[in-house]
Amino acid sequence: MDPASYATAASLILLTTLLTVLFARGLFRYRTSHARQELPWAGGLALAAAAMAIETVVYFGPVTALLMETYVFLSAAIVGVLSLGATHVFRRPRVERAYTGYMLSACALVAIFSFTSPLPGGMVTNGVISGNPSLLVVVLSSLVTFPATVVLLCAAAVALRRSRRWQTVLMIAGALILGAGGTLYIASFPVALYYTEFVGIIFLFFGLISLPRPATSSMAVSVPIGAA
Repeated sequence: MDPASYATAASLILLTTLLTVLFARGLFRYRTSHARQELPWAGGLALAAAAMAIETVVYFGPVTALLMETYVFLSAAIVGVLSLGATHVFRRPRVERAYTGYMLSACALVAIFSFTSPLPGGMVTNGVISGNPSLLVVVLSSLVTFPATVVLLCAAAVALRRSRRWQTVLMIAGALILGAGGTLYIASFPVALYYTEFVGIIFLFFGLISLPRPATSSMAVSVPIGAA
């Protein structure tokens, strides 16, 4: 490989590792605090880590239909699962339950057709995933990505107005940007996926490491996830 290829490979491995660390941190926070809103954040980060791991594997050569089908599903599901962690800022349990039911059903529908619809040829070029799934999967994915994007934008606005904590907005913005990569990939802009993943991970990282531990303040309930 040339120097540029080594740099790309190293960055993919680094980003996969960073996402895995963020997932572990989120899972630890959920296990210690048992705050239910933290579980979707950890789950979304786990999906993002899995998607990045697939990108890394594909870049080094082994490409299988199962890998690509999984990647197509993850590209849509990441933003949907991450948005579940943001609904808590609205403080509307009924809305939260209804949205959770809808989003899980939509993700399940996308999963079924991601793994059963035929994949077009040439989805990988020089180790980079640049092809798009079938039109049916694209349409179904919008049932996940569009509502999730709206929820994340609204949650960011509410969190900023209510708590004025820039860390909260960083966390939601990172989820939004990371999920936007999957949305752009589904919408036939695959190259944008790699750039948005990098920026989104950076936002998530600083949002996670900077958030204060939720303790005495009543405002803490608006924070999606805490950190020491």
